[in-house]
Amino acid sequence: MTYQVQIGLERCLENPPNVLRGARFGLLMNQASVNNTFRYACDLLAEWGQLAALFSPQHGLWCEEQANMIESPHAQYEPLGLSVYSLYSETRQPTPDMLRGLDCLVIDLQDVGTRVYTFAWTIQNCLRACAAAKLPVVILDRPNPLGGLVAEGPLLEPGHESFVGGASIPMRHGLTLGELARLVNDEQQIGATLEVVPMRGWTRTMQFNDTGRRWVAPSPNMPRVTTAQLYPGQVLLEGTNLSEGRGTTLPFEVVGAPFIDPHALAQELSGADLPGLAIRPIRFVPTFDKWRDERCGGVALHIVDSPAVRSVAMTLQILAAVCRLYPSDFAWLPPPYEYEREKMPIDILFGSSRLRDRLQSASGPIDATIRELAYLDERAWWQRVQPYLLYS
Repeated sequence: MTYQVQIGLERCLENPPNVLRGARFGLLMNQASVNNTFRYACDLLAEWGQLAALFSPQHGLWCEEQANMIESPHAQYEPLGLSVYSLYSETRQPTPDMLRGLDCLVIDLQDVGTRVYTFAWTIQNCLRACAAAKLPVVILDRPNPLGGLVAEGPLLEPGHESFVGGASIPMRHGLTLGELARLVNDEQQIGATLEVVPMRGWTRTMQFNDTGRRWVAPSPNMPRVTTAQLYPGQVLLEGTNLSEGRGTTLPFEVVGAPFIDPHALAQELSGADLPGLAIRPIRFVPTFDKWRDERCGGVALHIVDSPAVRSVAMTLQILAAVCRLYPSDFAWLPPPYEYEREKMPIDILFGSSRLRDRLQSASGPIDATIRELAYLDERAWWQRVQPYLLYS
């Protein structure tokens, strides 16, 4: 059954919060910030009120820039004659000059439900800047494309905070951006005046394809909902010398390297516990990023039962298999990664050094190792976030 979910943007236009009435406001958005007829949030909100400035997250307003410290310049949105301040530039937080003259900051971004995605941490920075400037923040909520019932992957451990993990949350957190902002604002005692305009019709059982909405890529390597479903695990490949499919038409849906025999890897994974997935041996040639213009062997990942997929455990199985088959060829990449210049990229991605330590010195049954690494006390997590949930 298909549902039609009304997002926060559409509800705000119907009944704006009091804090926006008569206010000059800025808007943090990108190309995925659209309504059900694909009109941009900035155009819609400018017709309604006093939109005075735009802000863009990583990848820029139009999602043109690739990942990992490829910054976006400040720009202009010509149709409205508005400045676009990039929050993935020389600054990743709104400056006092950017906020000057505003009465409020509105945020409308499509998240992907994974800790390692900078939009949540851009919002965290916005909350801090707005708290200092005594500006209220309004978040126009959107669906978590992975639904709101499942969390997976370990909590980020203290000392491993970065711009891809600003709080101790799981890899797949099960929250909307509005809920996550409420959690961070309270737990980190940021103290921003925060209001979330919730969706109508969204329930925690819904993955994106259940909402009746159409997917618009929120970043250049997130072209499909399937990409987002595999991303919580596959993003770990960014800390390795394995291609995660950047430079192909299927980012995060394939994995490989020139030293991998695709049939050997597929056979090694044939006995792994990979619920909801089918594995297919492939070869591919990335046009950019890791192994550019080199012929890679690897596997393609096909989702056959979306609710069953647990992508963090899946990628841990893939990494363990590659380590067993190619111990001399597999490698962890060195820093820098997302402005962290000392810690290993895999450590800030995973949220601790445990993955790197365990796979480098794997002993005993690999399945037990995978279960330990992927473990999350889900009951404790959902108890912790209960006060911040907005949806049944």
